[in-house]
Amino acid sequence: MTHDHDLELLPTAAQTAAALNPPAGRNGGDLVVETLHGLGASTVFGLPGQHALGMFDALRRSDLRYVGLRVENNAGFAADAYGRVTGEVAPLLLSTGPGALMSLAALQEAAAASAPVLAIGSQIPVAGLGGGRHGYLHELRDQQASFRDVVKSVHTVRTQSQIPSAIAAAWESALAAPHGPVWVEIPQDVLLAQTALPVVTAMDATPRDLVPRPELTAVAADLLSRAERPVIIAGGGVVRSDASGKLVALAEKVNAPVVCTFGGKGAFPWEHPLSLQSWMEDRHTTDLLEDADVLLVVGSGLGELSSNYHTFAPRGRVIQIEADAGKLESNHPALGIHADARLALSALLETVTERPDPSVPERVATLLAAVRERLDGQDLSFEREILGSVRAALPASSPSFWDMTILAYWAWSAWPGALHSAQGAGGLGYGFPAALGAAAADPSKPVLAVSGDGGAMYSIAELATAKQYNLPVTWLIVDDGGYGILREYMTDAFGEATATELARPDFVALAESFGVPGVRTSPETLQDDLAKALAEPGPSVVVLPALLKMFAPTHLG
Repeated sequence: MTHDHDLELLPTAAQTAAALNPPAGRNGGDLVVETLHGLGASTVFGLPGQHALGMFDALRRSDLRYVGLRVENNAGFAADAYGRVTGEVAPLLLSTGPGALMSLAALQEAAAASAPVLAIGSQIPVAGLGGGRHGYLHELRDQQASFRDVVKSVHTVRTQSQIPSAIAAAWESALAAPHGPVWVEIPQDVLLAQTALPVVTAMDATPRDLVPRPELTAVAADLLSRAERPVIIAGGGVVRSDASGKLVALAEKVNAPVVCTFGGKGAFPWEHPLSLQSWMEDRHTTDLLEDADVLLVVGSGLGELSSNYHTFAPRGRVIQIEADAGKLESNHPALGIHADARLALSALLETVTERPDPSVPERVATLLAAVRERLDGQDLSFEREILGSVRAALPASSPSFWDMTILAYWAWSAWPGALHSAQGAGGLGYGFPAALGAAAADPSKPVLAVSGDGGAMYSIAELATAKQYNLPVTWLIVDDGGYGILREYMTDAFGEATATELARPDFVALAESFGVPGVRTSPETLQDDLAKALAEPGPSVVVLPALLKMFAPTHLG
């Protein structure tokens, strides 16, 4: 007997005819790009290599848009940003061995930031797999092993018939909460061999929802309803699950102040009366969090940066909502709720009772005033003015991507609203290639990248990418003559800095050699020069020679 739902699985006459007569001239690479297209991909990033040519040849027979970068790690950063801003899987095509390994730092950042990157790398021919020393080009004893500790899941293909299923499983893994990078590898001969398999059609790899346990949310709602001094920490999981609206509604219902972690910036309105903003590295914030009798942590593991370098010691009851089971109670005992942030906040909203407390906005204002007073006492007006000029120049709807540089460390705490940075894994070189990935996702608005001169040297080659695709990215390079933050750390710790001073190119002349407009600015003209560059179509470079200082840490005293 045939059930109604079984009829949906039966092919139509047209589908049957197409399957029986697949087009000629296809190879294993076509199965890769057809599967990606069938899963909903529209853009892929990468860099070709000899073993991966079967995939790249297939791209010209597909509707996928290819954005090629000049260094594999930068291609990974671009895919990371594409995944962050769209919430969609970002395919990344790589070659075997050196090409694959060059992506590891970017994939570590994607893992730390929960960005859904689907990396597909080639492998040596099937006959060479298994760990023997056959002497193939790019050969590794166990290529998977290099990725297994970095990505969420690893998927290996040995035959063409396995390609659609392996990629679909990886796609689902990348999108399952929490998002993250995944690795698929396919041997060179499998990619190059002609195939008689049918064209891959639409596929569904939607992961299941990560629903909270109702008995846990009931306890959490009761704790919040009866709390005297509740406070909320909003992490990156709130942003990734598009739960900002739910968070605002819950905070207002229980009158709880909200502080955003650096990865959670944008999760809560910056100027809201309940907003503690993002001063996670300030002792005043740490004290207020410790004083909470109920602390709700949503989408954060309370790691090093989110705990003021592990000096935070909560005295009240902690409720932790986290999609990554490994982060639940990893740093502090809590009522751990393993769930997607949006679904858990929805459940709390349905069961929590209103908790009036007219004193909260005044407590928030008092804390922010104390933060400002601490900064005012450190002679840091120059740094605050520079950051203010950048914020004023950037259109409100435009995203920004920040490398590991002193101005970015300021932005983590002081930038009013959302930003994207490499603070998850902390590697250099993220800002510019990530901005290119975001611009590829939405070329209708300008994108800002911010780097120091040291970090900029990781990404110079991508000026060619920006020019080739005419991507609307303005790159602000703050040139302080070296690794500024390391110079500061070493001077504070040892009295003198070593290996931090750098010879640099003329960044303006270098940009112009790529056909990219460049301008050298000053603190007085930064806002106007940056705004003008952002308003022009295509890529541009703005260089600011400046020596910035960090505000004094509060976790050491």
